Amino acid sequence: MDYRPSTENLPLYTRSQLALRNGQDKPEVWIAYKGLIYDVTKSRLWRNGKHYEHWAGQDLTDELPDAPHSETVFDKFDVIGVLK
Repeated sequence: MDYRPSTENLPLYTRSQLALRNGQDKPEVWIAYKGLIYDVTKSRLWRNGKHYEHWAGQDLTDELPDAPHSETVFDKFDVIGVLK
């Protein structure tokens, strides 16, 4: 079963707005997965907007199959928006 939190009250963000939350241009570190935007700022694994070979500020949906973890890793983070 694919659990997805309710998105009805979440703000919409463009890919350009997401790209600014890369840990470099703005202090926030955000990533997108399956249309949802997650705030990973507090994660020690996303320091400076980089997590192994992945960079924050982008949609990582297509990159998850290569990761050593499942999508349940996103359960640790707050959903703060929807990628439009």
